[in-house]
Amino acid sequence: MQKIKVGILGATGMVGRTYISLLQNHPWFEVGYVAASERSAGKKYAEAVKGRWHLKHPIPASVKNLVVHPVSAVEEAKKQCSFVFSALDSETAKEFEEKYAAAGMPVVSNASAHRHTKDVPMIIPEINPEHADIIRVQQKNRKWKRGFIAVKPNCSLQCYMAPLFALHKDFGVKQVIVTTMQAISGGGHSSFATIDIEDNVIPFIGGEEEKSEREPLKIFGKIKGSEIVYSREPAISAHCNRVPVMDGHMACISVRFEKKPTEKQIIEAWKSFRGVPQQLQLPSAPKQPIIYRPEEDRPQTRYDRDNGNGMAVTVGRLRECNVLDYRFVGLSHNMVRGAAGGSILTAELLKARGLIG
Repeated sequence: MQKIKVGILGATGMVGRTYISLLQNHPWFEVGYVAASERSAGKKYAEAVKGRWHLKHPIPASVKNLVVHPVSAVEEAKKQCSFVFSALDSETAKEFEEKYAAAGMPVVSNASAHRHTKDVPMIIPEINPEHADIIRVQQKNRKWKRGFIAVKPNCSLQCYMAPLFALHKDFGVKQVIVTTMQAISGGGHSSFATIDIEDNVIPFIGGEEEKSEREPLKIFGKIKGSEIVYSREPAISAHCNRVPVMDGHMACISVRFEKKPTEKQIIEAWKSFRGVPQQLQLPSAPKQPIIYRPEEDRPQTRYDRDNGNGMAVTVGRLRECNVLDYRFVGLSHNMVRGAAGGSILTAELLKARGLIG
């Protein structure tokens, strides 16, 4: 099968670099175009990220010598790739993602700019793959022939949304209290002076609590007419903290159900949970999307963030809650499942549905 050429917008940033690393040897997609800020434009990719790569594997040989284009070079992108992944900051994404879509290019975005746009799906492929159906509506309303925008949610949601969704159908998730412990890489390596994060926990991440409380309601929502209508439940109260860990977002979750399950039922629901990506055998889909650890001190960030090639959610410490019904701990890799890997899986789903190709 001939691989589909893809572009990376924001290719020199942390998420952009992760896209390039994860797409190396991908069976369907191949990086053919990279774009970034004006200060990187005109340089070869290896030169543009010199001293900033910071990943386990070296820069793929196929990408090293690609010339970095300015994000504004939409027509050049059309010549060199079929669709783009966006790792742009929110302000730049708001301006350019629609330009790419209007030019006929699908955009699968990691940015937050369009997460609450009514006809833009915000997808976790195991949870709400049916939201991709609104893309045809989006194209019709905006008169975009082939282009569209699809987004992924905030990175910290990944460590608890699938475990909650696996229980929601049978038991009804009504109320959630979540406290996240989010890795440094979620804010970018350059976001903190060493003195700020070493031996420290920062109990504030701008906008994170609002995202954590609102975005799940769109993911749990339904398509009605030309928009996605948000669910009214569950009610979520979030506390978000930055902790001195490089990669891996952890959350402590307490949950109340409409119909309280047994501990055994919860564990069985997690272990048996599969979604459309697993059914379709999409290349980036983990075989076991939720991994349950019975040990009293797991999951742990260092040992469990890479489970399922960084695409699985690991849960543990399940026990009854003195205030709500149950409490547990969830963990996911914020740069893989929570960022680039989650978007790649979404693109695979959209290809399988005939929307990319």
